[in-house]
Amino acid sequence: MAQNVDSPRSWLEAYLSMVAAAGEDVAGAVMRRGSADPFEVRDPGYIERTLPALRLMSRAYFRADVRGLEHIPSEGPVLLVGNHSGGTWIADSFVFAQAFYDRFGAQRRFYQLAHDLVFKFAGLRTLVQRYGTVPASPTNMSRALRRDAALLVYPGGDHETYRPSWESGDIDFAHRTGFVELALRHRVPIVPVVAIGGQETALFLGRGRRLARGLRLDRLLRLKVLPPVLGPPVGVTILDLPLRFPIPAKISIRVLKPIDLKKRLGPRADTDDGYRVVTSTMQRTLTRLSHDRSLPVLG
Repeated sequence: MAQNVDSPRSWLEAYLSMVAAAGEDVAGAVMRRGSADPFEVRDPGYIERTLPALRLMSRAYFRADVRGLEHIPSEGPVLLVGNHSGGTWIADSFVFAQAFYDRFGAQRRFYQLAHDLVFKFAGLRTLVQRYGTVPASPTNMSRALRRDAALLVYPGGDHETYRPSWESGDIDFAHRTGFVELALRHRVPIVPVVAIGGQETALFLGRGRRLARGLRLDRLLRLKVLPPVLGPPVGVTILDLPLRFPIPAKISIRVLKPIDLKKRLGPRADTDDGYRVVTSTMQRTLTRLSHDRSLPVLG
């Protein structure tokens, strides 16, 4: 059950638990470095202790509006496919994780895929892994579903999360069809998760793909973008470095009805057709959300 975060005392307790958890992560990161299977690091007890802090950030800072969680099957494997926004500070991911765990509880197996770069920072790696985040790879995608888990993937990856702010109303997966192949192979439903607001947490000025290629970051770090971003407190950053605080934009998320590609397209479903079915469904919802959004940031 969700806890009340409206009182100042509850807010203070949530904030202090967040600070304590962060200190615990930093102190223990060296001992835990690279030694454990990422699927075994997920810690329901830790999630329960820190969920009030995540709830506070979600509701008070980003004024979260999450609807449609009833469309997620209450058990068994399911592939949650989301659009990605907000650069490194992926507010929509944090907001959705809080809403998911509030509804289904910390014991429900729930994993999220993340770029390899996240796991280069010991403290950050430890924190997100304990919430169920694992490195993005086809192998880890299959492992999660074989565990009867809910798996959240963002096919657009860094390409989409660093798209220019003026493209915030676009679903852009760069025609990456791996999630369709996964759903067909494992015979699991796809539940689209459509979010808006993350691209308003800063001003994203472009992807910087040429610069990333020139520096060979695609080979060194699997990083295909090197984007300039404008946001507090330092102004212009590159890849959100050295520091950027997300603007408190309102985050709205809609979870759509499950899509069974086998039923929709037949036993010989084509990956390109599946890709079009999912992305077009998500684009219609994102377009509606965009039209209903009267003011940037305020929502």
